[in-house]
Amino acid sequence: MVIIMTVISEAITLIKKAENDADQLIDDYKSKSKDLVEESEIKSDELIKSAKNSANEEAKDTMFKTEENAKKEANSITVKAESDINTIKNKSMANVNEAASIIVENIL
Repeated sequence: MVIIMTVISEAITLIKKAENDADQLIDDYKSKSKDLVEESEIKSDELIKSAKNSANEEAKDTMFKTEENAKKEANSITVKAESDINTIKNKSMANVNEAASIIVENIL
């Protein structure tokens, strides 16, 4: 009977140790799970920040290129306008000389 009691006692001890080991494993996995979730949240925040920064840089680059293109177009329009003004001025000057000649002929 003593042997049976000893075996039962050892079995109970082994069961309690197995339960304690299982509880420890559960606690360890909960802790690891919590750490993984926190790490994932941190990485997610970093990725979001990186994406925002990248988008901001791309927007700045697009704005810069748009401004440069607008300046080039404005410059081209200005050059064309100046050319048109010079053409009109030259034609007008030719007409002024002709008009002056007609006036001189009519007066004399």
